[in-house]
Amino acid sequence: MKTILLTSAGVQVIDELIKILPKSPRETKLAHIITAAKGETNTAYADREGTSLLKAGFQMTEIDIEGQTEEDLRKALEGFDVIYVQGGNSFYLLKCAKESGFDKVAKDLTEKGTIYVGVSAGSYIACPTIEMAYWKHPDRNAVGLKDLTGLDLVPFLLSVHYKPEYNEILKKEISAAKYSVRILTDDQAILVQDDTITLVGKGDEVRI
Repeated sequence: MKTILLTSAGVQVIDELIKILPKSPRETKLAHIITAAKGETNTAYADREGTSLLKAGFQMTEIDIEGQTEEDLRKALEGFDVIYVQGGNSFYLLKCAKESGFDKVAKDLTEKGTIYVGVSAGSYIACPTIEMAYWKHPDRNAVGLKDLTGLDLVPFLLSVHYKPEYNEILKKEISAAKYSVRILTDDQAILVQDDTITLVGKGDEVRI
């Protein structure tokens, strides 16, 4: 089964990840992809996230995809039960994913049953495009990325870190988007299991 959990705030909904694991966290090998955080000036949040994953009991290994080759990553990610793609700068992360071949490796692994977990930028790159990174408080496209095509693991776009003050911006952007858009608060996630798509976490789905 293809299983993808796209979150707004990662460990804030860690219970939703634990629910879908085929075994306990202590028996689960998790690859923490930290690359997106390198595109930000403050990376303390990624360290906190890693600490929380360890406290939850996961066998966690930090992996940076930048500068790797597709062959390197296939070897590095072999045997992991979960690929946990940390948030940060969406443009930087997507650039590194394409240059390293992570885009192909992640797609292959999810098709074979490895669980993909996205956090913010890690969720954005799983979508058909990352155009959402220009909405609301935009990420800096300091790497000059022009091709915004994502990994296309899911058939919709996401807008994360929702707050009511974003309603007008989102209404405008959603009406112009080619794909359907799902909106997440920090207490929610989208769970994709093969062709079944479910909102999980706290609260009703935001619809604009």
